[in-house]
Formats: sequence, structure tokens, C-alpha cells
Amino acid sequence: MSHDELQRAARSVLMPAITGLALDEPVRRHLQGGGVSVLLGETREEYLARRMSFERRREETDAQFSAIAREAALCAETPVLIAVDQELGGIQRLHSLVPGMPASAELTHMSTEDVESRSYEMASSARVMGVNLFLAPIVDVVTGVNPWLHQRNLGSDPAEVARIACAFIRGVQRAGVIATAKHFPGHPQLEQDPAVERVTVADDPAALSDGLDVFRQVIAAGVGAIMPGPAVFPALDPYRSASTSGAVIGLLRDALGFEGLIVSDDLDAVSILRGNSIADTAVAALNAGAHLLLVSAEAGLDDISRAIVNAVINGGLDAQRLLAAAHKVRAQARASRAQVDSGLYVSFPVSGGHLTRRVMI
Repeated sequence: MSHDELQRAARSVLMPAITGLALDEPVRRHLQGGGVSVLLGETREEYLARRMSFERRREETDAQFSAIAREAALCAETPVLIAVDQELGGIQRLHSLVPGMPASAELTHMSTEDVESRSYEMASSARVMGVNLFLAPIVDVVTGVNPWLHQRNLGSDPAEVARIACAFIRGVQRAGVIATAKHFPGHPQLEQDPAVERVTVADDPAALSDGLDVFRQVIAAGVGAIMPGPAVFPALDPYRSASTSGAVIGLLRDALGFEGLIVSDDLDAVSILRGNSIADTAVAALNAGAHLLLVSAEAGLDDISRAIVNAVINGGLDAQRLLAAAHKVRAQARASRAQVDSGLYVSFPVSGGHLTRRVMI
């Protein structure tokens, strides 16, 4: 295989996160070089507040989202995954630009059919704007202190978490948006924020079993993507975070039979890096079985992609593993576009309700 093929594959498995709605030169160059995904993210302050800033909510428009989605596809010259955090009861990157979803406490009082219907309406409006990948729902069954997932989780009842999450997944994916269940295998209790601390999940077989059961159910519901989390699970792998652990991702793929897209959590997180460079962490995540790696657009996309290629050349990463991951990501992007080209029906908010019509994006 050619060096260019390896370089383009290395770009394909990186998903840069940006905080605004403009592509800077490094991200445009990344897409031109083989990248096929972008996360339209939020600032650290917005992440901690669990809501977008007043200025963002006042100034952002659906036209801006549509424009950046088109620009990304033009740069890549191929269908592109445009991702956002659009969580249930948590971070909602699209704020008031799409029909809102109730808070977690309200969702428990809604029927499964209503949750699915509301999720479909919300995702349909997002799809019109060019968004085709939600990094949601959060399906961690939270039973103790967990500031990382505070106001972002669906509660402590595994059955209810699974019910709401599966309804969300069905509605979102019916609208042509890929749902991502996170954070495998479930983080019931964390006392520190994994973005800034190294965290380990206490060994609790019952809690692990509950978490895995929820993931079995979302897999059965057809979820398109799953994100391993940032913590270490000593019972599964005492050394690596879930996002970089072959044992953890192997459990997801082999024992649970998941065949969809595996998206790493943010590789910039302290709990995932664990003292290693982000380049080495990216290679470790690919070796573990991840397909798409979430990184900050400011983390050095050129350097990371170069390190991935060098790992293949030096024998630290199997070339076929890299090419298979790149193929998986590209196939998901093409499939999402094909669903729209075949005639996606979406709903628009209008006075007194929603208007549904066929769109081409």
C-alpha cells in the first residue's frame, strides 16, 4: 500500500473537535488530507455549565450549521460525519435550534412511544442542518457520586435507563442521525472528573453487570456507535482506560457482539492519556480496536496522523487494522449521506406544530 493511502487512513480515523462554527486552516487541511469527521463541540465552561452560553444561543443559526457541514464536505470531497453532543438531560449543543427534549426527571414519566417521537423530531431538525452523528445517549447507570455525569445521566434504574435510551436511539436513527451510546462499560460512581484527573472505577461486579446489561439492550436496539469511557476498570484492565483497552473493547465487540462504530472518548482527557503523549494514546486506541478517535482540533492533527503512519511503518500498529478502521468510518459517513439521498423526511418547527417534508442535503 502507498504512503499516501496510509496518510489518508490516519486522517480518516481522527475526529477533531472545534468549539466554534468555522473551520480553521489546520482542520481544512486535515479534511483535504483524508479526514471525514468533525465534532462541533463546546467550550470547557459550557461543558461544566451543561448549557451553551447566552451569546452562542443568541447568535448561532441553523444556517451556520448547514454552512459548516457543506464546507467540511467540500474540503473532504466526500460525505463527512458532523457530530454534536446532544444529550438527554445534559449537554445539548444545538440548544433552541431544534425541538427540545424534556429533562431526565420528566422522561421517566413519558411513554416509550413519546420519547421516540420527540427524539425523531429533534434529530430530524438536526439532520436538515447537516448534523448526522449524536454523541448521545449517555447510558451509564449512575448509583453514587459522579460529578462528571451530574445532570447528564438518566438515573440509577438500569431498566429505565435502557427504556429511555433505546427509544431515543430508535427515534434519532429513524431520522438519519447515528446515535452513540456512552460510556462503555458504564461508570456508576466517580469522585473526580476524568478530564482533569486519573480515575478508576471501583470493582463492583453487580454494577458492572447492570451496565453491561444496558449496553446489551442498546445494541439490540440497533445503536450505530458506542463510546468507551475514560476510566480504568481494574477487573477488566488495571492499566488502560476503557478507550484504549483491548480487553474492554474486546468485551464490547466479542462478548456483546457489537459490530458498529467504536468512537473513543476525548483522547485529551487526563484519565485517558495517563501520562502518555496524545500520539501514543491514539495508536493505543487503534490497537485496542477503536475506529474513530476524538481529539481536540488544537492537539496537533498533523503530528498525530504522522505518528499513526509511523506506527504502521515501524510495526507498532497493524496496517490492516488501520485501514479497516478508516473503511468503517468512511462507510458510516457514506451510509448517512445515502439515507438522505434516498429521500429523508424531516420535520420543521412551525407555529402550532411541525411541518414534515422531504429534503436533500
